[in-house]
Amino acid sequence: NVRTVFNNDHDNSSGLGIGRDKEYIETFEGRLVAIPGKKARYVRLYTNGNTTDDMNDCVEVEVFGQPGKPNRP
Repeated sequence: NVRTVFNNDHDNSSGLGIGRDKEYIETFEGRLVAIPGKKARYVRLYTNGNTTDDMNDCVEVEVFGQPGKPNRP
C-alpha cells in the first residue's frame, strides 16, 4: 500500500503522477511535511536535480513518529 504525502511534480516528469503541492525554496530551517494519523514503515524520497544541474542535494532527512505495537505470535 503506497501513499504519496507530498508531490510537487507539476509535469509528471518523474512518472509518478502530477503533484498538487507548490514548489519551495529550501531554507536553513528545512521543510516540515506533517502527516498526522498515518501509519508507515518506510519513507521513500524521489528527487530530480535542481535548477542549476542534475545533481540531487539532499543533506538531511529526519522522520519522527510513535513506536508501533509489537506483533503477537
